[in-house]
Amino acid sequence: MCGRFTITATLDELLERYGVHDDTSIPTYRPNYNVAPTQMLPVVINDGNNNCLELMKWGLIPSWANDPKIAFKTINARAETVAEKPAFRTSIRRKRCIIPACSFYEWRKVGANKQPMRITLKSEEIFSMAGVYDSWTDQEGKQVNSFSILTSEPNELMMDIHDRMPVILKPEHEALWLDRGANEPEMIRHLMVPFLSDQMKAYPVSTRVGNVRNNDPDLIKEAL
Repeated sequence: MCGRFTITATLDELLERYGVHDDTSIPTYRPNYNVAPTQMLPVVINDGNNNCLELMKWGLIPSWANDPKIAFKTINARAETVAEKPAFRTSIRRKRCIIPACSFYEWRKVGANKQPMRITLKSEEIFSMAGVYDSWTDQEGKQVNSFSILTSEPNELMMDIHDRMPVILKPEHEALWLDRGANEPEMIRHLMVPFLSDQMKAYPVSTRVGNVRNNDPDLIKEAL
């Protein structure tokens, strides 16, 4: 699964990376060194003409849901079954998104303990996690936009750390992922695969990352 990640880029860097021209869409954005489920986070969608950056809640609430607490079970969607699961099967066809990230955390079992690891690109560049989203309306009429991160089997780097990893899109595949015209799962299934391990790196970080209240640059430093 993917349950924690970082997005430490500036807003200007995000806008440039995804070709977004509206800099007023997420005025409350701040770099985040310890992203956790239920937080409001920047997500990239395409409106049919342009890429847009919007804030959405992590933990997808399907439009048909009676209870928003379903979001605690939908922070991730398995690539292998996303087209069949009721919570995701509509979104994978019409509501795909990109979740920008600079790294993600996973816990590797070491004896009786678990060591948090930070996984990122060797280039340290922003990368795109594949996601799906939906819109849900509560009893007061308030709309909540929320998302789930797709996961796949691990690549060679991740095999020693965890049995799942987020689906990371190659830059040349991002436009197809966001294309609403590609509305059949078979048209984008080849994108939902493990990212190349030789372009990634992993290293241990402080156990402080286990507490979501900790959110500072020291969390991404290598633990000695």
